[in-house]
Amino acid sequence: MVVASGIEFPLPLSTEPMEARMAEALPRDDGPWQYEPKWDGFRCLAFKGGKSVDLRAKSGKALGRYFPELTATLGDLETSDFVIDGEIVIEVDGRASFDALQMRLHPAESRICKLSRETPAQLVLFDMLVAPGGRSLMELPLHDRRAAAEDFIARANAKALRLSPATTSLATAEKWLEGAGNDATDGVVAKQLDDLYRPGERAMVKVKRLRTADCVVGGFRYLNGKRQVGSLLLGLYNDRGLLDHVGFTSTIANDERAALTDKLERLRGGSGFTGKAPGGPSRWSTERSGQWEPVKPELVVEVRFDHVTGERFRHGTKLLRWRPDKAPRQCTFEQIERLAPQVSKKGV
Repeated sequence: MVVASGIEFPLPLSTEPMEARMAEALPRDDGPWQYEPKWDGFRCLAFKGGKSVDLRAKSGKALGRYFPELTATLGDLETSDFVIDGEIVIEVDGRASFDALQMRLHPAESRICKLSRETPAQLVLFDMLVAPGGRSLMELPLHDRRAAAEDFIARANAKALRLSPATTSLATAEKWLEGAGNDATDGVVAKQLDDLYRPGERAMVKVKRLRTADCVVGGFRYLNGKRQVGSLLLGLYNDRGLLDHVGFTSTIANDERAALTDKLERLRGGSGFTGKAPGGPSRWSTERSGQWEPVKPELVVEVRFDHVTGERFRHGTKLLRWRPDKAPRQCTFEQIERLAPQVSKKGV
């Protein structure tokens, strides 16, 4: 046991989670392998010593004050003196929301408490470092730690604690990878079943799904202080035939800006987005950067994206090529339909 702030915990709160190295494809050799969805939330090590609970981010920062419902759930368990590894996620209207997670990082305790009631978080468990009672499992192979995690979840029987799916089937893992990039998951993690837990080491393998979509250019923004295009605003047609704003791309080559600006200005003044439109300035943007110019929905561009949240691209996309062969009306949400694997208490 380790004493921190006068409380005995099974491991130091500075313990680092085991990490993964990037790869282009799922491993097939030197197995056997266990495959799991790569959850797109906040990585978290949860420590319990006696009745005291501490949640730590991958960076080592304390998370407990931002997720009081998880601290309460773990504190109420009859078992104690354990350490678990998982991912904090929040579902809104049945779909995982990274925006809801980010809203928790708020300085006002009253705001956090309100959000914890309205949009409670879950801890998706995928590994166990110390079993209840204080027995370390880090020197045991993954298949033994997985069995301990399954037993822990079954005994806890708590809605806020879930077990991540896992499979030894490469075919199933590849299906998960194909569906990743929507809502809760953004790839697949591969772990060797006979490997021990190695804090801080990139001993696992992660493969992220980068997908492409053909989008309509519904508007653009100028570069700050310049009369040249800075970013393209992207749209997809919804099932009502309206063009919804879904994101942006700013990966425009400098030697192409002048000609592209001329082309867009000739199309300026059109209907732009007829469904969900880009918002105005936010607390992160300037007044100028919040302004945008609508254009006639005639141009189609193929972009690469890594993740979709709430029917929008989470991050900026990479412009791959123009698609003059594609009709704008063919650019629909079917390209980014939600196919992510479901969280399960039993696994796969």
